[in-house]
Amino acid sequence: MPVSKIAEKLIVQNRSNVAAPVLVVGSVAFDKIITPVMTGERILGGAASFASLAASYFAPVRLVGVVGNDFEDSFIERFRNRGIDLEGLQVDKSGPTFFWAGEYHENFNNRETLDTQLNVFEHFRPELPERYRQSPYIMLANIGPDLQLHVLDQLEGSSFVVADTMNLWINNKLNDLLKLLKRIDCLAINDSEAIMLTGDHNLISAGWKLLELGPRMAIIKKGENGSCLFHRDGYFALPAYPVTNLQDPTGAGDAFGGALAGYLAAVNDTDFGSIKQAMLYATAASSLTVEAFSCDRLESAGPGLLEERYHELLEVITP
Repeated sequence: MPVSKIAEKLIVQNRSNVAAPVLVVGSVAFDKIITPVMTGERILGGAASFASLAASYFAPVRLVGVVGNDFEDSFIERFRNRGIDLEGLQVDKSGPTFFWAGEYHENFNNRETLDTQLNVFEHFRPELPERYRQSPYIMLANIGPDLQLHVLDQLEGSSFVVADTMNLWINNKLNDLLKLLKRIDCLAINDSEAIMLTGDHNLISAGWKLLELGPRMAIIKKGENGSCLFHRDGYFALPAYPVTNLQDPTGAGDAFGGALAGYLAAVNDTDFGSIKQAMLYATAASSLTVEAFSCDRLESAGPGLLEERYHELLEVITP
């Protein structure tokens, strides 16, 4: 699949010939989502699904995950249609794919987990194909920190690593998570997780405390209130894109992380300015994700709309 118009523009700006590949490692799942708007049954979900599709707007993507004996070819084709490399996607015929069911309440801010069936994901241990091991950009989507460390142990050469985590791992695998934070470049987590990890309810001071744990930079995602970057070269805050047609918030943070890594791979730069630009595109990708169930809007929107929203956000923050 040829690179998107966005990737072409970024590559030209960077005077390079090709975007660097992005390795995405995480869950691929089936979801059942209930919102005040409607219900989505057996829809494509999983952190790696959203992250991979978002990153594919900018750079070649290598997906590592696991699916079960019920993962139809039509879902595989959705990844292939975006040019995503699936050599690292394990197909475990011993059982069904990871399944999660959740319900959002009236304001969409509160979510209740109704059912979690790990299935083949319970024994997933990510193994990187040989040619994946020199991937220069890594998105460690939300899986256990012990598995994220296992991925890092397989890498060869230097990589820029973005990682996500969640309250489950903060509560149950904190020691592994603290080891991970000393080996990554960018931690991208939501506001409640930042508070849990640092014990500080002031998000600004919590953000700087995250850097004391090891990463070069941290991004705190605040949903409809935007995101904040804490970097050794400075601080940056960005509002959310003003979505008026909210359908399903699932995967917005994963799309943010994938787009962030994808942009950096396209420009092959990770300085303070590049991270800020990446956050603009990541915010645009998140806004598309929430406008439909599953990955549907993120897939179908196309690079033109993503670019349009990037420019709208740029106008908001530019004096």
